[in-house]
Amino acid sequence: METSTFVYDGDCAFCTTCAEFIERRIPTAARVVPWQFADLDALGLSVAECEEAVQWVGADGSRAAGPDAIAKLLAASGPLWRVAGAGLRFPPVRAAAWPLYRWVARNRHRLPGGTAACSLPQEARERLYGPTGRPTTGA
Repeated sequence: METSTFVYDGDCAFCTTCAEFIERRIPTAARVVPWQFADLDALGLSVAECEEAVQWVGADGSRAAGPDAIAKLLAASGPLWRVAGAGLRFPPVRAAAWPLYRWVARNRHRLPGGTAACSLPQEARERLYGPTGRPTTGA
């Protein structure tokens, strides 16, 4: 793999808003891609892993999830963002980051930019909205 990849949930409005922030504000050579459009097999990821947390797959094949993935993304970015990434890897901060990340993941449908669909696993979203994200007419 030539480029590192940061994978997020493209069906979640809150996650998409965060990914758009990354693309606009954080200079990185990493690809930022929703898992629904990523080649998960090539990345060595499963749908379950991607539903649980954001994922980082480094160009060297290294992997990280959740706040560790965010720290890797920041470490592969501009100087100011690298400092933030190092801060996120600092043991006391890292210890607090996982519980905070899990809280955000559980409540992302309540956060700015979130929608009710953000709280559902992919299988339930597809059952309700179909693979395109539009409500199904039930038949």
